[in-house]
Amino acid sequence: MAFFAGLDTFTKQVSLALPILMGLWFRYIFQAVATTGILLASRGAKGLYTQHPRLHALRGLLLLVCSGLAFTSLSIMPVGEFTAVLMITPLVMMLVARLRFGERVSPLRWWFVAGGFAGTLLIVRPGSGLFNWTMLLPLTLVATNTWFQLLTSRLVRTEDPVTMNCYTGWVGATIATLALPFVWVRPGSWQLWAGLLMMGLLGTVGHYLLILAYQRAPASTLAPYLYAQIGFAMIGGYVAFAHVPDAVSLMGVALIALCGMAGVWLAAREKRAAPLVHTARPD
Repeated sequence: MAFFAGLDTFTKQVSLALPILMGLWFRYIFQAVATTGILLASRGAKGLYTQHPRLHALRGLLLLVCSGLAFTSLSIMPVGEFTAVLMITPLVMMLVARLRFGERVSPLRWWFVAGGFAGTLLIVRPGSGLFNWTMLLPLTLVATNTWFQLLTSRLVRTEDPVTMNCYTGWVGATIATLALPFVWVRPGSWQLWAGLLMMGLLGTVGHYLLILAYQRAPASTLAPYLYAQIGFAMIGGYVAFAHVPDAVSLMGVALIALCGMAGVWLAAREKRAAPLVHTARPD
């Protein structure tokens, strides 16, 4: 979670000086090359085998859209508040599971969903002078990320996580490469080059650590730790940008974290948590 918060912090720094598509390209090409090297070194060419190439392509496209929305959102929102809004994804997945797949959801879990949305409204604050329509971008990201997570939950039943990470990286890198000549701007300082490299490194290692975690513990055990990213994101926002959320935003952040963790705990008790809380990380 600390690596992901660091990724978001460097993304916000870089996006203030360079086109967002450049940041996307560096982030995905780093992941694609690194995961392919690890996969071939450990398993050989057989590690590239997949039963569902089309689903991998769709998953990679969804993640690229998520990353584009995340990078754009971070260019206009503080890191901590953006992370808090993103963390309502598990609650939205529970809502989709009920409406689309008919899964039973207890009344108390509905209250946790409502509490998470209330926390989001405290951060976004529609109708106030602090609100502008671009702040709906992270909410669009939550919707896109929900479908990405549902597709991921299907693929992990038959696909190797490292293979999934590899194909996801190449889909994103390929599409971003096609657009790169139209947006390329030479970074004017070594700090920007370092920021781009750190984005690739933090994203790749963060996702690899998350895979290792899910190989060693059930999703319901790990899910509450996802909310630690909010704290790390606030630290990153303060160190890099001297940003401290106001009291209302802090109330919203706390409400999202409490409702999210409580919802995960209750879902685990009801033995329905695994497909709902796979990971709230889209980029």
